[in-house]
Amino acid sequence: MSLVKFCGLFRDEDIAYVNKLKPDFIGFVFAESRRKISIEKSLHLKSMLDKNIKSVGVFLNNTYDEIVNICSQNIIDIIQIHGNISDEFINEIKLKTNMPVILAANITEVNNILALEKSKADYVLLDSKKAGSGRQFDYNLLNQALKNGFTRQYFIAGGININNIEEVMKYNPYCIDISSGIEKDGVKDYYLMEEIIKKIKGVYQ
Repeated sequence: MSLVKFCGLFRDEDIAYVNKLKPDFIGFVFAESRRKISIEKSLHLKSMLDKNIKSVGVFLNNTYDEIVNICSQNIIDIIQIHGNISDEFINEIKLKTNMPVILAANITEVNNILALEKSKADYVLLDSKKAGSGRQFDYNLLNQALKNGFTRQYFIAGGININNIEEVMKYNPYCIDISSGIEKDGVKDYYLMEEIIKKIKGVYQ
């Protein structure tokens, strides 16, 4: 059974929803995005969050110092970095923060996936061409990668919603990462979140 990550939380209501539904991970976005959250707000939301739910900090084009600063404030449990990130940077940030790292990649061709096989990141995340866009991931590329030696456990994101979740579940990814697919009118919707949890886990944990 895949784990579940609900990403892009920024309201008190969002935390109330996840505390009831109990996904395995939630994401706070510190990169430029309509879902971007301030350090102050994330501290507040983290204080409300069920201690059994791990918080992930999402970064893109943030400086090393910005990431380390946020990690030092007990806001997040896992670092998620998007972009062309070197193994040296990953090793350095892991050493400095003592936190696991998810390396997220926007997949446009099968070699993008295969290149993640030997990454120094603790986890890899396969996303569609544009992260946070709601565009669906191209599963043909994943099929090709699996046939060509891709063996890592992976998070998967990209346009996942209640209408295509069963297709995603067939691949048995380590974690299914959803953001726009649990939103209505730009904010998280409890009933969409509930349907996803029921579909993946059968019942609440």
